[in-house]
Amino acid sequence: MSNPPVAGPTPVRPLWERARAAAFFDLDRTLIAGSSAFTFGVAAWRSDLVPTGQFARDALGAVAFRLSGASDATADGVRERMLGAVKGVRQADLLALNAEVVPRLLERIRPEAQNLLDMHRKAGRDTYIVSASPRELVDALAQALGMTGGLGTVGEVVDGVYTGELVGSFCYGPGKVDSIVELATWEHYDLERCYGYSDSASDLPMLEAVGHPVAVNPDTALARAARQRGWPVVIFSQRTKQVAKHTSTAAGALGLAGAAFAVGVRVGRRR
Repeated sequence: MSNPPVAGPTPVRPLWERARAAAFFDLDRTLIAGSSAFTFGVAAWRSDLVPTGQFARDALGAVAFRLSGASDATADGVRERMLGAVKGVRQADLLALNAEVVPRLLERIRPEAQNLLDMHRKAGRDTYIVSASPRELVDALAQALGMTGGLGTVGEVVDGVYTGELVGSFCYGPGKVDSIVELATWEHYDLERCYGYSDSASDLPMLEAVGHPVAVNPDTALARAARQRGWPVVIFSQRTKQVAKHTSTAAGALGLAGAAFAVGVRVGRRR
């Protein structure tokens, strides 16, 4: 009676065929407390890249945009103001603002978000900021945080000067999904294994595009959607390492994300 054949070693799939995973973080009021665009605008105004009148209008517009909620019309307006503000500006001058802007934003990184970044890195996942802010800012902040990279709005540059035109999609709402899907194609990410974090209902398309969506300090519309879909809901405090609540319906689905919130943070049981 012959012995059964001995199985050989399991073939190793080439790197480019292996499914990978990443974690995508919205920037404003998720990764940081407050608005990166406002900080960037102040630095641009101080460097005389933005006139005082325009800075005031954009600041008021940003507040109204946040309070009234997003719509296609307001999103279009934000995009046009952003592109119009940099038209004729040298890219080198805009990049120089990062010396002032990035340290200010690093001071506002939420401790709980930093814990999540550390957890995802230890788990072997790449980490990205996904924001409507200029890619020049998003990339620099991501590098300072030791993240894999940043996805942001890309303005066209000709001969070192911004033309005021957009390259690709505006990285907002469905535009964030366009950027993530394009990146996933190049990097071979399995979106079902990826994580997404945001505070705003405007990011519902991004959260729906990944297998592990998490609502962070959600606005009313996102909180309602998260409850309906059983997504984890967490509250990041601005000053203390604390998670104040999570949805009971998402407790079973929290999984690895829930473990992360327990690393250096306190899972809220008061509610």
